[in-house]
Amino acid sequence: MGKRDPRSRHQGAMIMRSPVADHYARGDLTAAIREGLARIGKTEGTVTAEDLAPVDEFHIGGRAATADLAQQLGLTPDDRVLDIGCGLGGPARHIAARYGCHVTGIDLTRDYIEAGNVLSEWLQLHDCVSLQQGNALSLPFANGSFSAAYMLHVGMNIADKSALFAEVGRVLRACARFAIYDVMRTGNGALSYPVPWASTPDADAVTSPSQYRDALSTAGFELMSDRQRRDVALEYFARQRAQVAAGPVALGVHTLMGARRPEMVRNMSEGISDGRITPVEIIARKL
Repeated sequence: MGKRDPRSRHQGAMIMRSPVADHYARGDLTAAIREGLARIGKTEGTVTAEDLAPVDEFHIGGRAATADLAQQLGLTPDDRVLDIGCGLGGPARHIAARYGCHVTGIDLTRDYIEAGNVLSEWLQLHDCVSLQQGNALSLPFANGSFSAAYMLHVGMNIADKSALFAEVGRVLRACARFAIYDVMRTGNGALSYPVPWASTPDADAVTSPSQYRDALSTAGFELMSDRQRRDVALEYFARQRAQVAAGPVALGVHTLMGARRPEMVRNMSEGISDGRITPVEIIARKL
């Protein structure tokens, strides 16, 4: 175990000023989830992980995409896993329950962390899932703290990919796997805003897969695999449209995004449909 990065001492101040955290902020989130559960006849005592999946898997493909990505990390119960940009912690809880390992999640948005820890208590996973507020560019962990890491739809909010991957590499042990599932730039043409991760162009840090690969290499990672998941996205959006057409949904991304959801999702899905952006998966290994 090494020394803490001294930047972590200033982390709280950076979090308080973060426009990213402001973008995702959602007051009374736990109450909104509890109300949604009540509409499907569930309480905090009877809720299951499957009940929560529509709201706590805030990325394209939902729970299935999480399971697919996690399978490629080769996890065992001895692993200590870092979830970067954990949101409500749905992926962290799924991985902890599925593989028996401990998962630590970090996210800028206090509303997500507070609600996510409550959800972990409801599912009796609070002993193996720990969520805390923090900055991915200044992780409050010692060198070599984790044996695996992943991030789902996080890089679109972080412009300096080289600094991000260097910091992830610092807290990973040698040979640790790092899985990335982000929306990336795959074609020309301006996007329409808002999108789920940015209200305006100046807040959008989407970039190309090649820039991810270069930044990973510079940070001391070896690329193991990468693939575009446009097919997953189009199928996911089609299912969502069918659900909306069938009637009101008790829990879902609208619980997090509120009235902004239809426009944000429409702009994102149009960008993916015409090839300007695509969800891309990258698996790397720390050298």
